[in-house]
Amino acid sequence: MAEEAKHLETARADRPVWLMKCPTVVSRAWQEAASASNTDAGGANPNPNPVVAKFKLEMAQANSGNTPRSYSLNMYNDFVPMCIFSESNQGKYSCDGKVENKFDMKPHSENLAEYGKLCRARTTKSMDKPRRVEVLVDDHGSRMRPMPGKIGLMSSTTNTKEKKKLVPAKSYETKRTRRGRTEMENILFKLFERQPNWSLKQLMQETDQPEQFLKEILNDLCVYNKRGPNQGTHELKIEYKKSSEDNNAT
Repeated sequence: MAEEAKHLETARADRPVWLMKCPTVVSRAWQEAASASNTDAGGANPNPNPVVAKFKLEMAQANSGNTPRSYSLNMYNDFVPMCIFSESNQGKYSCDGKVENKFDMKPHSENLAEYGKLCRARTTKSMDKPRRVEVLVDDHGSRMRPMPGKIGLMSSTTNTKEKKKLVPAKSYETKRTRRGRTEMENILFKLFERQPNWSLKQLMQETDQPEQFLKEILNDLCVYNKRGPNQGTHELKIEYKKSSEDNNAT
């Protein structure tokens, strides 16, 4: 659904206006004066020297605290052309004028010390955060910060039972009786006659021999397949295959 066309009032579009960047204290003072129907909030006194484009603004209201009363207005003419637009409470849009002069406002030199105190007080006030009290519902106190010297005490007492459950029971490998070298070689030859490829785990189950001892014999008699369809298995070397075949033939 397309948005409805908005009417823009341009009766005051050519009216010259001034655009001024002012401190917050000045803007607040002008808003208070406008709400109180006080038309005299301050006035600008142009510099008597026409060559220097500077103005001095005097606030009509009395100073409160360190709020400066005199301000310098520096005028600039080299800026991007701008217009002022507004929206009424009824949602009507209007162009209220064209920016003719642009000003930057800063406290007058005689009020810089007071303005510095005001800025420091405002910064200090913004840094002061109210203290917040929060009630903890956790009865175990796991989210509470431990007292000095008691770090680790809570965790050690609360998790003792859990740690005991998590520690696995030590498994002791049954000691295997080591056979003689010649006897072990004959057993392996018979196993390889049954099938050509064996894994180390299978041979340990068949022979019931220590792993290291079995590896030493396999390194002498067999070849380990690192790739291919028989990956991860041992098979007899060629010379031992021939000798076993010859023995079977005789």
